[in-house]
This record gives sequence, structure tokens and C-alpha cells, in this order.
Amino acid sequence: MKIDGAAAVVTGGASGLGAATSREMAQAGAKVAIFDINVDTGERLASELGGLFVHCDVADEHSVSNAFLTANKKNGATRLLVNCAGIAPMARIVRRSGPHKLTTFEEVIRVNLTGTFNCTRIVATLMAQLDAQKDGDRGVIVNTASVAGFDGNVGSVAYAASKAAVAGMTLPLARDLAEHDIRVVAIAPGAFDTPMYGTIERRAASKMLKDVLSPRRVGQPAEFAKLVRHIVENQMLNGEVIRLDAGIRMAASYSD
Repeated sequence: MKIDGAAAVVTGGASGLGAATSREMAQAGAKVAIFDINVDTGERLASELGGLFVHCDVADEHSVSNAFLTANKKNGATRLLVNCAGIAPMARIVRRSGPHKLTTFEEVIRVNLTGTFNCTRIVATLMAQLDAQKDGDRGVIVNTASVAGFDGNVGSVAYAASKAAVAGMTLPLARDLAEHDIRVVAIAPGAFDTPMYGTIERRAASKMLKDVLSPRRVGQPAEFAKLVRHIVENQMLNGEVIRLDAGIRMAASYSD
């Protein structure tokens, strides 16, 4: 799909992987709309990129529907969606204070999984009504899974469950939307230099890097964004979950 001139939406686009993706899409010529709950950061980045910020709760049906109406009115019909919105609170199942809070688990699922599905289903319905581009694509959707969805470590049950589900729905989504010429791909990043990674205790983060094959460092958000761009531009990528992790296979625990 041609990015230059296309309308793109990036959820969680105000920081981390989402912010890098917003920058990459803007540099490629897309008209970018940032959907996020962080108003100050989102508006600042949108202003820098000459894009649009829309306050949006990705798991709320009306919030997302209204956000797409706003984005489409300003930028034209959305052709590209990159779902980066997510949270990652860590908690063991059995703790001194009692069992893992059900509300925490439900909130992680709500944002990471339901939010991804909600934005995808709404934008896909809009994309299906568009004329195809010259190459045949009507739209491209890129979702964010995680290596934790395959080998999550201690304390990551809620996060791992949500990201495993994002990975698991990639092929069914691609199959559902094939008749409309809408491609769906997921990226499963490993350890990346984002605010989410920064919440990990320093010693645990250092231990995690020992399981990275090469290069033995954290990934940069710009590297994630470049893969997003390649997925959009490479029409043969569809229905796939791509690990972007320098070969890491996470250990059971990184705590002492």
C-alpha cells in the first residue's frame, strides 16, 4: 500500500512504540491521527508532526466510533491502522496481600485485547466501503502482540494472556477481511526502550538482556516503526505474527 497521502491512525500514538510509528508514518507522507488518552503528550506530538490528536478510550465503542469520525473528517478515510495502545501491570497470582486482583486482569484484557479488537472491527467496516488502491489494497491493519504472549515470565499472566490473544486472532482477522482486500499483520516485540520497559526493575531488566541473542541490547522504537512501514508497503505480508526481538526467549523469572 502506498503510504504517501494515506490517512493513518495510530492508537497509543503519543508515546513509546506508538509515537515512533506516528513519526515514521508522517515522514512517509501519511496524514496521521493519534488516538490516545494522554492529552498533553498527544497534542504536542500531533502539532510537531502536523497531524491530529483525538482523545480516545480504545475499549469504548462510542469513543472509538467518534474518534474515527473526527479523524476521517479531517484526514479523509482511514487506510492504515496501527494498534499500539496497551498497559502492562505486573503481578503474581498468589501474593501476600491475597490473590491476583480480578479487576487488574480485566483491565489489561480490556485495553490490550478488547481495545485492539474494537478499533480493528470499526475501522475494517469503514475500509471495506472504500475503493481499492491501484495495488488492490483497501486497508492495512497492524496490531501489537508481544513475545510475552509466547513465553511470558513470572508476574505477566494478564499481559501474556492479552498479547497471546492478539497474536491468535491475527490469522482469523486476515481471513475474515481477505474478501475486502484488507491485510492484517501483528508484530510481537521483545525488550524495547519504551516507558513500559522502563517500569521493569533495573536488575531484572539487565538479566533480561542476557537472553537476547544479537544484538544484545534493547530495541529502539524507531526499529519497530520501520517494520510497520515495511508491512504496509509489502503486500505479501498478511496473516502473520512477526517476532521483532533479536532472538530473545524469555526466562521464567528475572527476579532474585
